Amino acid sequence: MTDSAVRTLLAEAVEALGGSTREGQIQMAEAVADALEDERHLVVQAGTGTGKSLAYLVPSLLHRNRVVIATATLALQHQLVERDLPRLMGTLEHRRELPTTYAVLKGRSNYACLHRIREGVPDDTGTLSMDVQIGGMAKKVLELREWAESASSAGEAGDKDSAPRHTEREWRQVSVSARDCLGAAKCPFGEECFAERAKEKAAKSHLVVTNHSLLAIDAIEGIPMIPEYDAVVIDEAHELVARVTQAATDELGAGDVDRAARRARRHVSEGQAADDLADASDELGLTLRETAVGRIDALPQDLLDALARVRDAARAALSAFPKQKDDGDGDAGAKQAKGMVQEVFDVAERMAAGAQSDVLWLSDGGDRGGFRLHVAPLQVWGQLRDKLLTEKTAVLTSATLKLGGDFSGIASTLGLKPSELETGDAPTERTETVLPWRALDVGSPFDYGRQGILYVAKHLPQPGRDGLSQQALNEIVELIDAADGRALGLFSSRRAAEQAADHVRAKLPHLTTLAQGEAQLAELAQQFVSDPHTVLFGTLTLWQGLDVPGDTCQLVIIDRIPFPRPDDPLMSARQRAADQAGGNGFMQVAATHAALLLAQGAGRLIRTTSDRGVVAVLDPRLATARYGSFLKASLPPMWPTTDPAVVRQALARLAGG
Repeated sequence: MTDSAVRTLLAEAVEALGGSTREGQIQMAEAVADALEDERHLVVQAGTGTGKSLAYLVPSLLHRNRVVIATATLALQHQLVERDLPRLMGTLEHRRELPTTYAVLKGRSNYACLHRIREGVPDDTGTLSMDVQIGGMAKKVLELREWAESASSAGEAGDKDSAPRHTEREWRQVSVSARDCLGAAKCPFGEECFAERAKEKAAKSHLVVTNHSLLAIDAIEGIPMIPEYDAVVIDEAHELVARVTQAATDELGAGDVDRAARRARRHVSEGQAADDLADASDELGLTLRETAVGRIDALPQDLLDALARVRDAARAALSAFPKQKDDGDGDAGAKQAKGMVQEVFDVAERMAAGAQSDVLWLSDGGDRGGFRLHVAPLQVWGQLRDKLLTEKTAVLTSATLKLGGDFSGIASTLGLKPSELETGDAPTERTETVLPWRALDVGSPFDYGRQGILYVAKHLPQPGRDGLSQQALNEIVELIDAADGRALGLFSSRRAAEQAADHVRAKLPHLTTLAQGEAQLAELAQQFVSDPHTVLFGTLTLWQGLDVPGDTCQLVIIDRIPFPRPDDPLMSARQRAADQAGGNGFMQVAATHAALLLAQGAGRLIRTTSDRGVVAVLDPRLATARYGSFLKASLPPMWPTTDPAVVRQALARLAGG
């Protein structure tokens, strides 16, 4: 694969799609091609508007072997599969030498299950139930079943995204988890299975689009989910650590153990084994109620004993299950019951082990879930390095990877060592212990210095724990009034978002003020886009998931620097571990976390070359604290000011056209 071949194909695709030449896109495409050819890892920051998906899809098509494209969000996955890839392949139909096949792979629960639809599933007592007599669910579940049968006959994907509109609870009536699946060999409908069809299509495709979690399960946990490949492009790479951590996190509560015992009771050869597991559930529940909520650095003896009893009772129950038949007849209930007990055993064993590589904590979900234990890996860079980066060539890309003006911080969390960064022309030899990587920032086509203002409200008091100060609320009203709406408020808590919404409604009743949680996010976003005299306030979901180009959004308000909560069990454990290793835990963990979210939040403002506006940060620490320079260096290079009068004048001019 030569640079000229990449340039030629990229130019051909861009022209056919009606696009324009972008130097950053060309630079990235050539760097991706070189990385794939030389088997060198690449970390590339590509700002909004670069056209990065085309910049990695074109060289991936030219690569000699299959390439996996992994995204963090369903939105980007949907964009690739429904828009970018079909359009790209359509423009290259005449290039018969190119392998233009592609497929999408999702977790098994994202596909409808024909076995569940046609034969029902056992409930907790082991009785088959069609589960459609639950109030208003009946009509929707029947609609989903009819859709699935139609999709099966038509050879369609049968996945969640293509189904009629539904809730999560409704979807669960027509799908199963990987644990509950009988497997194609045992299922009477294995040949028709949507998930198996997707795997078969992927095995015949040159490009396979999947998500971070499935990539982690395949590469790190060693469970084969993706057809053989030697290179992976990880888009939205700033999310990879969080998604891999999430995939490797387990939970356990007394209710989980009790449900497993009830499911097992009808299938085990000795009823006492299920009774013992139920008794262990009772003991665990009592112990959890007497344990302090929060991070558990050393297992108390009573909790260790309770977990050990659950583990041992689950092991005994597993041994009491009869050997499964080779055919699918009558296997569903036993398979699912045994899967539940196996999961209880695995999680209890992991928690009881108290490994230093894990973080354990207790939460109280109240009426929604009661007391639950959680266990997550202290870090994932080791697993990413050993199981993914050592075996494959990885291109890691995002609009936000260069934090504090440097790639090293985030690269370290992904398993790449700063000492292995190639900075000169002479390449470093790749071995099992040395993984050379390259870094590239292709910039952005936007002129941030002319298009955007970064305003830090230096005169405001430092944010506290008691919600927004009166001064901050007044500042929000003045900014929104100057902008005549057109504002997106990103808050660190739901409480702060609601507090701000109530205040703005009272002071500026002529504007429409929306708050996350009042309706579905898609409906709120649509209303926000349709009327410029609208304000939308929300929390973390809006920080990264909203794309609103144009005059609708000319003001982005961020209430405070989004540091993790001090009592966040996983983040606090990671920060402490960094300190103990001789590093600066605050900068490596808390400040890095805040920088990523700030960059994502600030990135909501400028989405096209014609966008103009202000990012207003109501936290004076961004201007006064020593770490402020690190955080600001992580943001798009907008024109900075701390003068509120200048900002209000700029917003008023924009609002006036």
